[in-house]
Amino acid sequence: MDEAGVEERNATATAPDAGPALSKSARKKLAKQQRLEARKAERKAAEKERRRRDVERRRREWDESLAAATEEERAQMIGARREARRERVERRAEEREMRALRLRRAAEVGPKVVLDLEFSDLMTPNEIHSLVQQIMYCYAVNGRCASPAHLWLTGCQGELDTHLQRLPGYDKWIIEKESRSYIEAFPEQKDNLVYLTADSETTLEEIDQKKIYIIGGLVDRNRWKGVTMKKANEEGIHSAKLPIGNYLKMSSSQVLTVNQVFEILLKFIETKDWKDAFFQVIPQRKRGELEAQTDEGEDDETSATAIAKLSEDEGELESAEEDGIVSKKPRTTEAEVAATTDGVDQQQLVSKVGEDTKAPQKSLML
Repeated sequence: MDEAGVEERNATATAPDAGPALSKSARKKLAKQQRLEARKAERKAAEKERRRRDVERRRREWDESLAAATEEERAQMIGARREARRERVERRAEEREMRALRLRRAAEVGPKVVLDLEFSDLMTPNEIHSLVQQIMYCYAVNGRCASPAHLWLTGCQGELDTHLQRLPGYDKWIIEKESRSYIEAFPEQKDNLVYLTADSETTLEEIDQKKIYIIGGLVDRNRWKGVTMKKANEEGIHSAKLPIGNYLKMSSSQVLTVNQVFEILLKFIETKDWKDAFFQVIPQRKRGELEAQTDEGEDDETSATAIAKLSEDEGELESAEEDGIVSKKPRTTEAEVAATTDGVDQQQLVSKVGEDTKAPQKSLML
């Protein structure tokens, strides 16, 4: 059997039992994805090994420098290194405090954005893992944004909730976590619910502060087309799609990941310019056939690098507090947040996030 036949057979064998049978085209796409994931795993292993060698090299150079120095020089070197660490930790502590201020303020005045997590039963374990990565990225980007949104997780239960609970620092996230659906979470605001889906006939032109925008949390591998639109129709709530087609000619479909849709909303709130938001967030490879053929497996590493700083900051700060490098700070109260931010023009706080917005895996999003 030729290579194409083997790949097709493997794709058929590994296709999830749940959901409709895959077409020939879908099986080929799945086989391609499997090749990409295999190469991605190889790259990640190589990168991990490179980092390990780099750490060993720097440690060896440090030990050699200490061994060659006099006792007085060693004391100065160690002191300078400790001071550099102190400054770095204090800077991160200040950044964390400001992030907390912004996120608590957003709970009062920011636009509400919901990540609908009621699709766990439609996803494989790998897809659930990818969705968790995207949720982490959403939270990280929101925390760095000068004017963040009030972020909600609804339908957060089962296996997905178990994965989230395992994340370092998840219990400290300044975010709304609901096991109930968004319908139950906002019983008096059904008319303000807007499901963002590429299948909607309505185009989103502006962000209305009174509205609650819902992003479906589903990494589907193209198995569940139209499921978010169907859900919105069955629940009798409004729907809308991002005006991507007005500004870009996508390489294939207008399907983006959860974190890409979320960041586009943040960028539009910041710039009031859809075109600018799309070009800052949508990877170039999705804007043309040539770019679409590049290796999409790089995305997971990009997001993982960005979100790793969340747990890194928490871990280093706690370690530094235990070592006495920085003092422990009390949690900022709501009154302190209001006193800090009241009277401040939110537009003056706008700054660019400047993060790579490539995403882990394709999701059934706008």
